[in-house]
Amino acid sequence: MENDKKFESVYSTKVRAGKRRTYFFDVRQTKGEDYYITITESTKRFDGNGYERHKIFLYKEDFNRFMNSLNDTVNHVKTDLMPDFDYELYERRQKEWEEKLAAEAAEGGSRESGTTAESTEAPEPEGDNTEEDISW
Repeated sequence: MENDKKFESVYSTKVRAGKRRTYFFDVRQTKGEDYYITITESTKRFDGNGYERHKIFLYKEDFNRFMNSLNDTVNHVKTDLMPDFDYELYERRQKEWEEKLAAEAAEGGSRESGTTAESTEAPEPEGDNTEEDISW
């Protein structure tokens, strides 16, 4: 259906940010064959009944100002407010978790049938287990 076409993404990527939160970045096309970006935060509800979604629509005329302000804001936090924080920590933990899942999947594929597969849930992060700890 042509009406459904306006809701299709022409490009999409996602960022997992913790156990409950995922960000989606989608490029969509207008009827006038223009493009815009939607940024969606999807958070799993505590009661387990679905997800809450918050969406931002970003249009081409705002791309540069949006990116400049976002970069300025992130850099302010990184350099002025929390210069000693290891911002690569979460990237390393995510990579380790993905490698562990891949190893478990490979191991699971070679197991005999009838054995129970291990959970693919992310392991508990080390240290304080707060909402701010988005290491997995």
